[in-house]
Amino acid sequence: MCFHRLLQYKDAKCTYIEIEQVPKTHAVVLSKPSWLWGAEMGANEHGVCVANEAVVTREPASESEALLGMDLVRLGLERGATAKEALDVIVALLEEHGQGGNYFEDGSSCHTFQSAFLIVDRSEAWILETSGKYWAAEKITEGVKCICNQLSLTTKLDAEHPELRNYVRSQGWWNGDSDFNFSEVFSIADDHLACCSGRESLEKQGGDVSAQAMIDVLRDKDSGVCVDSESFLTTASIVSVLPQDPSFPCVHYFTGTPDPSRSIFKPFIFVDDVKLVPKVVSPSFGNDDPAKKIPRFQEKPDRRHELYKAHEWARSLLENDQDKGQKLMRIMLDLEKQGLEAMEDILTRTEVLDPAEVVDLFYDCVDTELKFFK
Repeated sequence: MCFHRLLQYKDAKCTYIEIEQVPKTHAVVLSKPSWLWGAEMGANEHGVCVANEAVVTREPASESEALLGMDLVRLGLERGATAKEALDVIVALLEEHGQGGNYFEDGSSCHTFQSAFLIVDRSEAWILETSGKYWAAEKITEGVKCICNQLSLTTKLDAEHPELRNYVRSQGWWNGDSDFNFSEVFSIADDHLACCSGRESLEKQGGDVSAQAMIDVLRDKDSGVCVDSESFLTTASIVSVLPQDPSFPCVHYFTGTPDPSRSIFKPFIFVDDVKLVPKVVSPSFGNDDPAKKIPRFQEKPDRRHELYKAHEWARSLLENDQDKGQKLMRIMLDLEKQGLEAMEDILTRTEVLDPAEVVDLFYDCVDTELKFFK
């Protein structure tokens, strides 16, 4: 995790390339792989949230180093004060610089993907899906929507690349006579028919989707939302509460650790002079970082932050000493419950929030979590 506030540089040094910086950027809080510049998900001070998902399309993703989908998450948050502004930023940079490069910290093989994004603010939400520099987006006005490893957009497109349909017609993927269905045109075989694993869990919540309900969905291993296997692990999770009334603060719950079924969600609220939390920031290796050297990823340094290391111990305890592990988990879940109740009080009270009340909020939650682990 990391927090950035209005830092200005001549250029924005993304994971693989540098692009021109803008005069002003917004404060952001990010959940990110430690080796790269961008983020898998995050939020900014204006209540904009963006999340990224890797997708595979019939058009092979480029191995040439350009912007990663995760770079575009951060750039959208830093430069967009609304969900629509963030979307416009992402598609403009995608068209200008393209997307490509290795998504994994792996020097032996190049793993490439296209990108899908969930982009929301207090009043609207968008799903954006891409293939190369081409893209389409749907504005979400009702119901439950998810993004996953398969394309989901069909015929309801509220915005798209101006040359999208000409391009797919030139490739022979669409004849121009039938309805244009983005998923059918760009998906491999029938990949688009598979639904997101979390959609059914979300739909069961009906219209009452609370922070606790979302946390429960993210912990659901039976549905496949939460994965804990030898080959793959859910690395981190966020739940954001975005009140439509701007007089109330947005609350973002971060785990900062893998496997949400064995992690606790800790609240964060944007205020001036928010206290930074070094214990959830991975170590920096500067220009000696193997991710920055050419050829890349010839070594794999220890990037674990302090909370991550403590959480590994707790996960080991859960696996090897069930009684002690379950006792620790009950204590941690009680800590999480206290945080949820405190935030619910903030979101339902009539008086305006005093920033001093929450300036140390996330810092204190992490510090308390670490004390229980120790």
